[in-house]
Amino acid sequence: MEVKKIFLPESELPRQWYNILADMPTPMEPPLHPGTGKPVGPQDLAPIFPMNLIEQEVSPKRFIDIPEEVLKIYTIWRPTPLYRAYNLEKFLKTPAKIYFKNEGVSPAGSHKPNTSVPQAYYNKVAGTKRITTETGAGQWGSALSMACAFFGLECKVYMVKISFNQKPYRRLMMETWGATCVASPSTETKAGQTILAQNPDSPGSLGIAISEAVEAAVTGKDSKYSLGSVLNHVMLHQTVIGLEAQKQLAIAGDYPDVIIGCCGGGSNFAGCAFPFVRDKINGKKIDIIPVEPTSCPTMTRGPFAYDFGDTVMMTPLLPMHTLGHSFVPAPIHAGGLRYHGMAPTVSQLIVDGLIRPVAVPQLETFQAGITFARTEGFISAPETNHAIAVVIREAIKAREEGKQKVILFNWSGHGLVDMAAYEAYLRGKLTDHALPEEEIHRALSDISKFPKPKQYRAGTV
Repeated sequence: MEVKKIFLPESELPRQWYNILADMPTPMEPPLHPGTGKPVGPQDLAPIFPMNLIEQEVSPKRFIDIPEEVLKIYTIWRPTPLYRAYNLEKFLKTPAKIYFKNEGVSPAGSHKPNTSVPQAYYNKVAGTKRITTETGAGQWGSALSMACAFFGLECKVYMVKISFNQKPYRRLMMETWGATCVASPSTETKAGQTILAQNPDSPGSLGIAISEAVEAAVTGKDSKYSLGSVLNHVMLHQTVIGLEAQKQLAIAGDYPDVIIGCCGGGSNFAGCAFPFVRDKINGKKIDIIPVEPTSCPTMTRGPFAYDFGDTVMMTPLLPMHTLGHSFVPAPIHAGGLRYHGMAPTVSQLIVDGLIRPVAVPQLETFQAGITFARTEGFISAPETNHAIAVVIREAIKAREEGKQKVILFNWSGHGLVDMAAYEAYLRGKLTDHALPEEEIHRALSDISKFPKPKQYRAGTV
């Protein structure tokens, strides 16, 4: 009988996170203080984050111990199973072996609790009483709401307005776990008020929601801000995915030729890929592909430059691929991928040629999600469908080339509360969004006077 899924016992749950900063071929350029243009120090970040997470953000250690309290909560859903997609392989008539890591088994339905739980824990230890955050599709907001419930913390979530309206059940998940969720831009913050004055009908963006959440944290009592992607410590926490996958693939007797993950800010992709990127740095031949929407082509068309992580310029300047902090993506259903920037670590790996980004149009991603559901049974989040679309491309390529390849992708979350998006697709109401060059040029004009990284690269608009 074929082995469909590979489990690890709880005793095999990783006891440490992997920190790719220890192995980056090119040292990371530092975040810059927007006022002085000089590298940001720990005290500059202290009003936003607790010091224990700031220490992780800059740590050069290759492995960082996972606290026992975090491990106990991880065991609710981890280790997650690794599946072999036999039915998809058969449907595509491909010689490729397709494996996927099922991160949808977490209580929140995605990979996001891998970092929300440690972030809530470290905030609790530091004396934080209230955490503020942003969320796009609601996966991060719901994951942090759950984690705050575990540690007795208040949670305030600013949810991008278009997703707030498209995905009411994610908002209700947050409220079930005890959080307060408001649509962003809101009238509660100066940042939100500024955006609404410029455009009362703004659909919102992750950049705007970040501005609101940061403002609420720095002006609130005993409050800190939490980010669900982009930053080094978030990538770090997610590496449990790839570390487990390495053990599971060894049990299967396979090693990936291709690794794929959808990429909005970078965390689920990094979590699965970074332990394998280390192998590639040390000589393994792997094609590692982060996938984004053509309507928000940060990695494939944006420059590698210094830019703000938010819209109203409250964060440090980060060295990353960006479409400009004022860029507001089209209101596609993959709300978690509607971000103007990208994780600096992911961006640096693109510059170094270690990973190969790809952009996919919306209709192809939903067709891929339908194909996956009708072969493997699982209904995927719209974000995850981007990864599946490129898995299908690579599997067909392997068939055409007659090559036996091993493909690993991160199934980052289920789409059971995203069915309105599927209905729109099935009823023919969705369209592809091709981003005009002039729109990118307009958004990037805002960063033209910023300092440039030493490895600055212009975008391919």
